[in-house]
Amino acid sequence: MAMKQFTYAAMDGQGKEQRGRIDAESEQDAAAKLRQGGLFATSVKEAKSGGGAGPGKTAGGGGARPAKKGGFFAKGGGTIGRKQLTTTTRQLATLLEAGLPLVRALRTLERQSKADPVLKRVLGELAASVEGGSTFTEAVAGHPKSFNKLYVNMVRAGEASGSLELTLKRLAEFMEKAQRIAGKVKSAMVYPVVVLCVAMLITAGLMVFIVPKFSQIFKDLLPPGTPLPSLTLLVMGISNTMTSAFWPLFPNLLVTTGLVTGVVVTWKTFKKTKFGARFLDTLAIKMPPFNQLVIRSTVARFCRTLGTLMQSGVAVLQALQIVKDTSGNEVIAAAVQKVHDAVKEGESMSKPLESTGVFPGMMVSMVEVGEETGALPEMLNRVADIYEEEVDRAVEGLTSLIEPIMIVFLAVIIGGIVISLFLPMIEIMKNVGQS
Repeated sequence: MAMKQFTYAAMDGQGKEQRGRIDAESEQDAAAKLRQGGLFATSVKEAKSGGGAGPGKTAGGGGARPAKKGGFFAKGGGTIGRKQLTTTTRQLATLLEAGLPLVRALRTLERQSKADPVLKRVLGELAASVEGGSTFTEAVAGHPKSFNKLYVNMVRAGEASGSLELTLKRLAEFMEKAQRIAGKVKSAMVYPVVVLCVAMLITAGLMVFIVPKFSQIFKDLLPPGTPLPSLTLLVMGISNTMTSAFWPLFPNLLVTTGLVTGVVVTWKTFKKTKFGARFLDTLAIKMPPFNQLVIRSTVARFCRTLGTLMQSGVAVLQALQIVKDTSGNEVIAAAVQKVHDAVKEGESMSKPLESTGVFPGMMVSMVEVGEETGALPEMLNRVADIYEEEVDRAVEGLTSLIEPIMIVFLAVIIGGIVISLFLPMIEIMKNVGQS
C-alpha cells in the first residue's frame, strides 16, 4: 500500500502535546507508529495535498505546520456533562468487571443512552475508534472537551497495568466524591449571595419607589420648619441619591444594558487574566469566614486526585503535573509546581509541601508518614477522607452561622427604613389630634 502523509496531535509520557506530520499507510498505522515512539495520538488526519508539502515529520518531530486540533467539538459539538460522565464511567467499569469486551460494553452503553444524544455520539465514536485499532486511551484523548487530562492519564495507567475496570471504578468514585464536595461548597457560597441579592433588591425598591412618596407626604402634612429625625434625613438622603443617580438610567434600556454588559465582560476578562485569577484565588484562601472551607475542600481535592492517580499506577511526577493542571486554583497550582520541581530534583514530597505555606501541617505530617511507610497513595486518600468530613462540618457550621447573621442584617436594613418613615408619622398624628 502506498505511503501517505498524516498530520497528528499526540501526548507524550508527561502529558504534553506534540504536533507534526508522519508517513504511514493508514490512520491506524500512523497511530501505531506514534505509539512505538512513546506518543499517544489524540488526532490523526490525512494531510491535504498541496497544503505545505515538505519532508514528513516522524513522531516527535518539530517544525511542522500544526495540525488542526481534533476532539469532540470537531466531530459535531457538545460536551458530556460531569454527572453523565460519572454515571457512564461506573457503568462501564461494571460491564468490564462482568467480563464484557470493551467494544461490546461501549456499544451497550451507546444503545442505553438514547435520551442523551451527545453521550450517545461520543460513546459511538469511542467504540468505532477501538474497533479501528486504537487503544481506549487514544479514543478518550480524542475528545479533550469531555475527558480531561486526569481521565485520560488514569485510563492510560489502567490499560498499561491490565486493570482498566478497577481504574474506571476508582475514577468513578473519585468523580462522585469531587462532585459531592463541590456541591457542598457551592451551596454554602450560594445561600448568602442569594439572600444578599434579595435584600439589595428589596432595599432598592423601598428607596426608589416608597421613600420618595413618604418624603412628599411629610412635606404636605408637617408644619413648615418642622425638623425631621436624623435617621429619616439619612434614609431620605440615600433615597434621593439613588433616585437622581440611577433611576434616570432605567428608562433608557440601551444604556442600562450596555452598562450591565460592560461590567459582566470586564469581570469575566479580569478573572481570565493571570493576575486576576491569582488575586481572586488568594482572596478566597485568605478571606474569612469562607477561607477555611476553601482550604479544606482544596486540600481534599489535591489529596484525592494525587492518591487516586498514584494508586492507578501513574508516575508521581506526571501525577503532580496533572494535579497542577486540574487544581482550579492558581495559588495551589503554583504551590504544586514547586513541589513537582523539588521532587524532580530528588527531594521527598513532604518538605516542599510544608515550604509552600499553603497546605496544613496535619496534611504534611501524614504525607511524611506515608512516604516513610511506603503507603503514600493510601495515606493521601485517608487525608482526603478526613478533609472531606471537615468540609461537611464546615458547611453545616457556616450555614448555622450565616442564617442568624442574614436575619439580623435584613432586620436592621428593612427595619431601619421602616422606623425612619414611622418617626415623622408620630409627629403628623400629634398634629392631627391637636387640630
